[in-house]
Amino acid sequence: MNWYEKLSKYFPVEEMKSKEHMERLLEEKGDVYYKDEGEHHVMMYAEFDTFIFIDYVYVSSASRGKGIGHQLMDKLKEKEKPIILEVEPIDYEDTDTEKRLHFYQKEGFRHARSIGYTRRSLATNEINEMEILYWSPEHETEEEIFEKMKKMYKNIHTYKDKELYGESYEPVDKVLTFDESRNDNIFDELDD
Repeated sequence: MNWYEKLSKYFPVEEMKSKEHMERLLEEKGDVYYKDEGEHHVMMYAEFDTFIFIDYVYVSSASRGKGIGHQLMDKLKEKEKPIILEVEPIDYEDTDTEKRLHFYQKEGFRHARSIGYTRRSLATNEINEMEILYWSPEHETEEEIFEKMKKMYKNIHTYKDKELYGESYEPVDKVLTFDESRNDNIFDELDD
């Protein structure tokens, strides 16, 4: 099974970029967009001057609990930059969503409560609500994380979207919002 098949079997269709989109990012934005692949994992990420965005992380079910995810996070943390990622809210019918949150919480990630993220999927036309998690060595504010997320969205998620999908994703100001009164902490929903 190739790297894209692994990702598309694990991630819902509404969260997946097309294979062509990811290959174009790897080829045309190879100074920013990377693939870290091994026998039991695939990680796609973008590294900018001031932060890292994890696009996808897959660890095979047979290898979970063996420290691969921790090693991948450590490799990124060594770069001493904030690390940002999107995660779906807990779905009690999908136990992986809760396991993922436990993993990121254990890795020291925080929930960017003030950042709202709602994007229409070009694959399904459904509205996707995601939450933003981040790890920060310098204790960046959520406002700083928000600005980094906007940069990532414009440079990675919407890269050549019209050309690749025949239509464009919604503009960043419609997808990402900042509201300090938004107070729910996704980690509070976890069973300990």
